[in-house]
Amino acid sequence: MDGLRLSARDGAKPVEAFIGRKVMDIWVASVAHRVGKQSLFRGQYNALGKLNLASIERIVSAKYQLGVTLNRQHPFVEVLVSDIEESGEALDLSELVREPLPPAFHRLA
Repeated sequence: MDGLRLSARDGAKPVEAFIGRKVMDIWVASVAHRVGKQSLFRGQYNALGKLNLASIERIVSAKYQLGVTLNRQHPFVEVLVSDIEESGEALDLSELVREPLPPAFHRLA
């Protein structure tokens, strides 16, 4: 699983949440309006997760509350692009630093 994995508690019960790397990429692209398809590196999405923890917490909490409705078998919440869009949460990209890719990584037209 490549993405943000978050651990929380509901009373004494552990809860795990996950936001996939592709979901983070789409969320960033929707805010940054970037044309390219450069994916985030691990350090970048970890830093964005820490910076936006309050927003992510609200999204996860809202989805977790729907647990029975979503037929969840155990306390696991996977955040999807639709969850982010429905939440209306804004992503803070103020500390996102994108390093230019080396020439070998650029797509050929």
